[in-house]
Amino acid sequence: MLVNQRTVAQSGSLSGVGLHTGNSCRMTFCPAQVGYGLKFVRVDLQPEVEIPALLENVTDLLRGTTISIGDVHVHTVEHVLSALAGLQVDNCRIELTASEPPVMDGSAMPFVELLQTLGFEDQGVPKQYFSPAEHIQYRDPTGFIDLIVMPSDRFRVTYMIDYTHPGIGTQYTSLYDIEDEFVQEYAAARTFCLLSELDLLQKSDLIQGGVLGAAVVFIDKKLSASAISDLREQYNLADDVQINEQGIVSLGEIRWPNEPVRHKVVDLIGDLALLGVPLKGHVLCARAGHKSHIEIVRLLDKELKRTQLQRKYQTENAGNYVFDIDAIQRILPHRYPMLLVDRILTMIPGKEVVGVKNVTFNEPHFTGHFPDKPIMPGVLVVEAMGQVGGILLLNSVDKPEDHLVYFTGLDEVKFRKLVRPGDQLVMKVSTIQARRNIWKMKGEAFVDGQLAAEAVMQAVLVKKQQG
Repeated sequence: MLVNQRTVAQSGSLSGVGLHTGNSCRMTFCPAQVGYGLKFVRVDLQPEVEIPALLENVTDLLRGTTISIGDVHVHTVEHVLSALAGLQVDNCRIELTASEPPVMDGSAMPFVELLQTLGFEDQGVPKQYFSPAEHIQYRDPTGFIDLIVMPSDRFRVTYMIDYTHPGIGTQYTSLYDIEDEFVQEYAAARTFCLLSELDLLQKSDLIQGGVLGAAVVFIDKKLSASAISDLREQYNLADDVQINEQGIVSLGEIRWPNEPVRHKVVDLIGDLALLGVPLKGHVLCARAGHKSHIEIVRLLDKELKRTQLQRKYQTENAGNYVFDIDAIQRILPHRYPMLLVDRILTMIPGKEVVGVKNVTFNEPHFTGHFPDKPIMPGVLVVEAMGQVGGILLLNSVDKPEDHLVYFTGLDEVKFRKLVRPGDQLVMKVSTIQARRNIWKMKGEAFVDGQLAAEAVMQAVLVKKQQG
């Protein structure tokens, strides 16, 4: 069944203080057109600065997720994004009068409740989901953090945390249906930390807007009666606020016995929203956090872009590569005998591409270079690397068929191994610098895993002359 994109039916605002910056902020959810996505807009600046909630704009993950354009930032976006994604809102303009949304009670629920009062508008255009064909895994270098995304016909989460603190311990939760469960079972779960972490954050001036009403704080050190008294005074806690070995709860009791792990799911949903499209997959997480959430989003984003490129140029299923020769001919203008790339294996748009050239004895240059000892001319090896780089450049514009790539310079060219008939050239081209339509790239060509040639290449991307 097709599910359409949606936005909020009308605008609505709430106000509060940012958790880390302490800035007062008024945040307004506004309707947006189809394909707009989720964008934070700093309306306190002149001119206004619009920051799309996308992976490419993530700049900091210290105690929350920060997105930026240049030196303009929006901190701690995950709870807002979680509310929007949890309610399956695809397009929304989020206006802010400061650099951080209000923390409210430390959960996504205040945002959910406001969005529900605004209502939603079906926009009549189908959502574009991403569903990975194979499992995608991230494991951090220590081996203690694991995230796996398994193929699934719907979005699901299984999450486990493991703390030594007895008030937290090992906790587990599973979300099976975001539409049925997010609001009732997860949105109200508040952020949490240990008292020692709170003290450190306070001393480092990293939690200027932090109040105990916006988090569950677990005591991880023994407190004397005088220390408890000092704590009440420091945070202006009322007498009915519990202070015990299970934690400090400033606004009532713990909402669920496993509230911390439920809040981890809230954070995960918000961080996954930075993919830019809703995910269909079963996400399994063990001892994860914002940094590892973003790492799995990076891997998902790489696979998403590969599949998007395949859909754009590939007429048939490409299998475990990006472009076959038919797709390459739809991108590059080169033809026999000057088309020198047979397949594109991987591509990270704007960053890196890996292509293959199968070297055969039937190629025309071998009749004269050299008849008794056929060797692929070094200039053609460089040309092949250039064509692979050209595919990278052409996929940085909306209509590659309307553009050409002209190489304007070569530096640090070195030939390290002869290339003969029967060899397979594997060419990796990486972006060094990109300014407007001028690109600088590093190209490397390998045969049997050994470096055969390398060069620093400069190219310009120009529009074809019409008429």
